Amino acid sequence: MTGNDILDTLIAAAVAILAVLAVHAIARWALARAFHRHPVASIVIRHLDSPARWMLLFAALRIVWEGAPDDFPRLATLQHATTLALIAATTWLAACAVNALVQVVIEINPANVSDNIHARSVNTQARVLGRALKTFLVVFGIAAALITFPGVRQLGATLFASAGVAGLVVGLAARPALSNLLAGLQIALTQPIRIDDVVIVAGEWGRIEEITGAYVVVKIWDLRRLVVPLQWFIENPFQNWTRTSAQVIGSVFVWVDYALPVAQVREEFLRQCREAPEWDGQVAALQVTDASDRAIQLRGIASSADAGLNWDLRCKLREGLVDYVQRNHPEQLPRVRATARLDSDEMAAPSITHGTTGSP
Repeated sequence: MTGNDILDTLIAAAVAILAVLAVHAIARWALARAFHRHPVASIVIRHLDSPARWMLLFAALRIVWEGAPDDFPRLATLQHATTLALIAATTWLAACAVNALVQVVIEINPANVSDNIHARSVNTQARVLGRALKTFLVVFGIAAALITFPGVRQLGATLFASAGVAGLVVGLAARPALSNLLAGLQIALTQPIRIDDVVIVAGEWGRIEEITGAYVVVKIWDLRRLVVPLQWFIENPFQNWTRTSAQVIGSVFVWVDYALPVAQVREEFLRQCREAPEWDGQVAALQVTDASDRAIQLRGIASSADAGLNWDLRCKLREGLVDYVQRNHPEQLPRVRATARLDSDEMAAPSITHGTTGSP
């Protein structure tokens, strides 16, 4: 092979790279200009920009190496390396396409609205299924890359010959990961939990902040994060306050004396509900729900559009009821009654005998 052949091949590779970069830049400019007012198209273009450029570059180089003379220096190595890079870029492009699809679904179904049950349901499915699909794409990409190595293909044949033992070992080792993967798919399809659901898990109140391929992150009310494996939600009971609706009914308990006029307190409770912006106008009631030997228990219930508003409403109503009783019926706060009884002998005044002194 002459030096001119080597130079021609290198020039062809450089021209191919420059041509790909020019075509990619022109296509990106044209698409951005054509769809700059379409947020969905902009999301797709933004996600696919870089991986598409690299995939086209490696594809062009692969074509150049295929046309190179057989005696080109290290041609087999260049072809193999370019093939691996092309597989990696294609896998990257496919994963970015999945990310773009998930982002488009989230953009079309915004969750920052008052009635967001459907949006949160769709977003949860898109996120979990997108992660599962990207996992499969990465596995396929690695498999495709390994097939290009002759030694690995021989190793694969050896492993298939002992598929029974190898399958058992791999199955036992990957059981937790596979369980979480299947649990993630089950959660995405059946949706016992969704993004932003209000739940009580292990005695902690919080919201579902993130659902990954292996665990769920619960944002607790005091800003701590509870990390729970996906499989736990399949195997254990938990409370979901927003399963079918975000509306929540909260309770307020107050202990008062038997002499308190309950009807007046009920009217005051309803008035406070009507004046509270956190109340959604659906449910409000006050009843006597318990009685002990010293006091009676009043329970007020009120509904709100979501759990956060209901917490504020419950605190406001509790403070309002206590303030009302203190101002208008302070003598009817819970008290301990006692009766003191004295015997007649103890009630009589003690007699005092005064002695006289005489002269000795």
